[in-house]
Amino acid sequence: MENKKPLTLIKIGGNIIDNPTELKQFLSDFSKIEGYKILVHGGGKSATKMAESIGLVPQMIDGRRITDAAMLDVVVMIYAGQINKNIVAQLQAKNTNAMGFSGADGNLIQSDKRNHPTINYGFVGDVKKVNTQLLETLLSNGIVPVFCAITHDAKGQLLNTNADTIASELAIALSEVFDVTLNYCFEKPGVLYDTEDDSSVIENINQELYSKLKAEKAIHSGMIPKLDNCFNSLSKGVQKIKIGHHRMLQDKTALYTTITL
Repeated sequence: MENKKPLTLIKIGGNIIDNPTELKQFLSDFSKIEGYKILVHGGGKSATKMAESIGLVPQMIDGRRITDAAMLDVVVMIYAGQINKNIVAQLQAKNTNAMGFSGADGNLIQSDKRNHPTINYGFVGDVKKVNTQLLETLLSNGIVPVFCAITHDAKGQLLNTNADTIASELAIALSEVFDVTLNYCFEKPGVLYDTEDDSSVIENINQELYSKLKAEKAIHSGMIPKLDNCFNSLSKGVQKIKIGHHRMLQDKTALYTTITL
């Protein structure tokens, strides 16, 4: 078995995207990462702001956006347009040959429209298939893919898709070919025992500790789907997952959380 080449896959959250100074610093750190790399970004608050400015009322259930046809137009415009192209342009300025993608481009990420027994999520997609062959070709030609949180159903319909999930599904699919490290970068230095105390980073979480922390309600709300995604990815071949502030990418002394089985 030949050694797999390392691939760094990073997902950045809305709090980095919404802060131009943080975003600039993150992209500077990202551009310095050696070897194969992929960036996945969410949408931040821009889509909500745009929706409200044209009279739409954004609806969320358990942190997931309900996406009707009008809201889909907004998220495609903001995620796949404004945010994605802004990131690509800034990376080009840092000599990183980035290319922006939705899942529809090159049929890179195909999804099924979510079918929930009681909630109509609208045009929300759950990832079904990743085109690893084309991604391999892009990476081997020095392209750095930058994914927004939009996929498609192969029948002409774009779908809004959770960015954490896109990152984890890409990591799972690519782990067949690469040695993948998945990084979730957000505004905190890691998963915290106490959300008010940035020094309370839990440096290692395995499944046993995760169950215990959930039972104690030390981990709750938005962090639960993120960690569920992490354990799913590890069980399907992803080598390593780190959660923390983007400082961890270049600062060897930075604290962060490592997730292991």
